[in-house]
Amino acid sequence: MNINKAVDKAYEKKTFKEIADAPVDALQGVSAKDAELLKQAFNVKTVRDLANLKYAKWARAIVTLADTEE
Repeated sequence: MNINKAVDKAYEKKTFKEIADAPVDALQGVSAKDAELLKQAFNVKTVRDLANLKYAKWARAIVTLADTEE
């Protein structure tokens, strides 16, 4: 994966750890307003917080199981 396609230009040369600890709006397509709404709704402040959000984990698990369901 080319990480440059997933993060804003300012984060392209950062390490994965630095990106994980960066504000959510470091991700391409996530605006400062989106980041503020995530913070208000779920207390998500960093990329790591977003990845560890239980609702995101539940959704990922449901989709994985749905894709293998017969």
